[in-house]
Amino acid sequence: MLVFISGCSLEFDSQGEVENAPTSAEVENLLKVVFLDVGQGASQLLISPSGKTMLIDAGNNDQEEHMVQYLQQYGVDRLDIVIGTHPDADHIGGLDAVIDHVEVGKVYMPKVSNNTKTFESLLRSIKNKGLKVSSAKAGIKLDWDDQVDVTMLSPILTGLDNNNMSAVVKVTYGDTSFLLTGDAESISEKEMIDSGEDLQADVLLVGHHGSKTSTSLRFLNQVNPKYAVIQVGENSYGHPKETILERLRKKNVEVYRNDLQGTVEFTSDGQNYQISKER
Repeated sequence: MLVFISGCSLEFDSQGEVENAPTSAEVENLLKVVFLDVGQGASQLLISPSGKTMLIDAGNNDQEEHMVQYLQQYGVDRLDIVIGTHPDADHIGGLDAVIDHVEVGKVYMPKVSNNTKTFESLLRSIKNKGLKVSSAKAGIKLDWDDQVDVTMLSPILTGLDNNNMSAVVKVTYGDTSFLLTGDAESISEKEMIDSGEDLQADVLLVGHHGSKTSTSLRFLNQVNPKYAVIQVGENSYGHPKETILERLRKKNVEVYRNDLQGTVEFTSDGQNYQISKER
């Protein structure tokens, strides 16, 4: 039985309850991928089997305080890697506060900018910390944890709009895998398919909050996930779109949503998952 370790008070779902406390060996062999509830935005916190940390995105500007609290809740005072998938505010809005409050190793962002105060504030925080931005692009393997393969699959092209320039990250631990897509849309999805990279993943972060511009049928067939997470909150866009929800249902994908279930955690021992949700 896989033992679940939680950094906050979450309920077990139908995956099963755990009665025995974890041993130190079991703790050391777990990968945790947390889809933080940041409302209509996105943020994923990853903690590796050896305790390395990675944060991908940090929600909108109004989530700054929540992001700092989340890191405290999970006992994170250093982020070995920070990734801003693209410069839209609902993904990078809270990153400046995160960088201001914790020690940071490396920062990755795609070569695309935005003429906004949010983007400028992030760049200022990076500069004030004495950090430099490494280019997020396809083909990069991140030096994070010897037991975990972390590869960027996109962006492949240059000069596209912000969403299609999103950094897409595949995380593989043993026989388990996650595909974290930012706001990548159909153009980026096609480029990833055409690249010939292995896109299959057990857990898919549904692109662009469940917008119909993402999660094309061809891409979904390539990924062929067992689980999907939609990072979405109250919004006026109609996210997630019924078209996408129906597409996932037809593929028998088990869907988790931040707006319905709060923060969602996946914990992997390299073979199995324990899934928990906040509500």
